[in-house]
Amino acid sequence: RKLAVIPLIPVLFLTLLLLFLALFPGAFSCCMKISDEISKGILRRVERFEIQKADGLCHLEAVILHVKGRKFCVNPWNREVEKIMKKMKHKIHRRKSHVRKQRRTRRIKEREQKQ
Repeated sequence: RKLAVIPLIPVLFLTLLLLFLALFPGAFSCCMKISDEISKGILRRVERFEIQKADGLCHLEAVILHVKGRKFCVNPWNREVEKIMKKMKHKIHRRKSHVRKQRRTRRIKEREQKQ
């Protein structure tokens, strides 16, 4: 009987590659180019955004706008982009505090019913 000999180097390389991908999932989703201008139509349809820092794995500072499964990399210093980010952060903050307030009110009512 002959044993199948698997070359060690390719197996080691594949293992290291899979480990790298598991530890750094965003490594291959960095913006390589950014747009200085973005249409108002796209800005109105932004579902969420991410801020890409120029340190670590990515070498370019950018804002990643998510619109219906697509990503747009834009200049983080664009005034329109800054406005939409501020507006979305405000919405998120308001929504969370509202949920917190409802939860607190429900707990108070539950305590009152127990007493």
